Amino acid sequence: MKPLLIAAALLLLPAGAQAQVAAASMPNSFDGPVRVAQTAPPAAVPAAPAPANPQAEAVLRDIIAGAQAGTIDYALMSDDLAARVREQEATIQPLIAGFGPVQAVDFVSSQNGADLFAVIFANAATEWVIGFNEAGKVAALLFRPAA
Repeated sequence: MKPLLIAAALLLLPAGAQAQVAAASMPNSFDGPVRVAQTAPPAAVPAAPAPANPQAEAVLRDIIAGAQAGTIDYALMSDDLAARVREQEATIQPLIAGFGPVQAVDFVSSQNGADLFAVIFANAATEWVIGFNEAGKVAALLFRPAA
């Protein structure tokens, strides 16, 4: 199953990072003895303890429930996202309904203000990304099969 993207603007990386350009300068090791700095190993980046938006899980559950019932609440979404979802509703609504009842919704991580959730249905395991705009409306929404 291909991932479905429903997004007004889901850019999790700055434009410069998307360009895949890297530059580096390395010292010439033939100029003299190499000194090895004694440093501590890098600390692991801790996972975010909570979603970037505290209402993300509740809103995600509402969107999923609406899609399964055939009554998506477009008032939760930005105008741009609502228009994109309406265009795809005939495809995504039966797909999400076919996943079966939600069994679990677990927060995984946040990146640049968007939250990732693992959503387990009776018939499918999925990952959902949800992001909000400044007005508190869902501006980015993506779901795909779980890895």
